[in-house]
Amino acid sequence: MPRATPVTHTLPSGRRIVREGLPRRRWQDLYHRFMTLSWPRLFASFAGFFIAFNLLFAALYSLQPGDLAHLNPPGFWGRFFFSVETLATVGYGDMHPQTVFAHLIASVEIFVGMMSLALIAGMMFARFSRPTARILFARHAVIRPLDGLPTLMLRAANERHNVIMEAQAHLRLARDERSIEGYRIRRIYDLRLRRSEQPAFLYGWTVLHTLEPDSPLADATAESLRAANAFLILTLSGIDETTGQTLMAHQEYTADSLRWQHTFADILTNGPDGVDRVDYSRFHDILPLE
Repeated sequence: MPRATPVTHTLPSGRRIVREGLPRRRWQDLYHRFMTLSWPRLFASFAGFFIAFNLLFAALYSLQPGDLAHLNPPGFWGRFFFSVETLATVGYGDMHPQTVFAHLIASVEIFVGMMSLALIAGMMFARFSRPTARILFARHAVIRPLDGLPTLMLRAANERHNVIMEAQAHLRLARDERSIEGYRIRRIYDLRLRRSEQPAFLYGWTVLHTLEPDSPLADATAESLRAANAFLILTLSGIDETTGQTLMAHQEYTADSLRWQHTFADILTNGPDGVDRVDYSRFHDILPLE
């Protein structure tokens, strides 16, 4: 069984989670690994594979001296560059196999190389075609009176200049609790939103949850949420109007991210020329209530 090594994950909220006891099967889940690598590390991996692949076949060609005609430069590096030309199916017409052994090695290299290039091309396409949501979340959530009731407010915006159709929002509260038997458990509550759907998400969306008597946050305070290691999870999803792909994004808010008796700065202004302007430079700004 593969060796189990601890894996540390850092959540958007800054919380760190260490996973232990699970084996890491690096070579059995290459697709997921390559999909999660950063672009520099991905290109470095492909470059390393390319060099190692050609070094290997250069060594195989070296097993039989004189198997390649017009070797230039002579020696190992000439075989290395011949391997590169064979892998890329360039065929300059100068160096070429001249023994049965060399033809067999070249045939194997062409077959393996074509399969490898197909896999690399598929991986690159999968990464480029993967839908990514450019949704901006405010750094803080606020709690303030609204229509006479205390209301939790969270703000999000579409960073792209298009429309996310049939957008949906889900808000959940996770916190540590103890059962009647004293058993420590983390419970997750669905928080009811005033409006959980947005037919056309273009500029901004303020998600509202009223702290009614039946709300899990009805009697909550900053201290009680902090003591319970509580945090909010806001999930947004929708269909990108341009590509037709489903987009998803989420943001976490810890107890320290909540601002009580504050409100968001207004980013929408109505100009005298009849043009509405949205100033995203103030998107994260919050103001204390007077």
